[in-house]
Amino acid sequence: MNKLTTDPEFRDATAGEGLVIAVFKTTWCKDCHYINPFMPDLEKKYEGNVRFFEIDRDDLPDLCSELNILGIPSFIAFKNGKEVIRFVSKLRKTREEIEEFVDRAIEVGNALS
Repeated sequence: MNKLTTDPEFRDATAGEGLVIAVFKTTWCKDCHYINPFMPDLEKKYEGNVRFFEIDRDDLPDLCSELNILGIPSFIAFKNGKEVIRFVSKLRKTREEIEEFVDRAIEVGNALS
C-alpha cells in the first residue's frame, strides 16, 4: 500500500474521479498491525476498482483533525476529493468486514457517477 506522508500528497491522491480508500493507521496500533498481512491481497482483489493509500495519523495530525479521525484503523473512501463513506469502529476489523466496506464504497461511488 502506498504511504502518503504530506497533506498535498493526500489531496492529490483523493482528487481524482476514481475511488480511493485512505487507511489511517499508526505504528503503535495493534489492530493496525492485525490487518497488515491481508491488505495486499485486498489491494489485488480490488485492483482496477479502488486505489488504497496508507496515512500515519501521527505524521499528519492536522489533516486527521480536519477529517475527524479518532479511532484507528479508519477507512475513508473518497471520490472527486469528497468523502463517500467511512468505516470506523472500536472493534478489531476483520478481512470480511473490510471487504464489505470496500464493496459498499464501490456501490456508493458508482451511484455518484
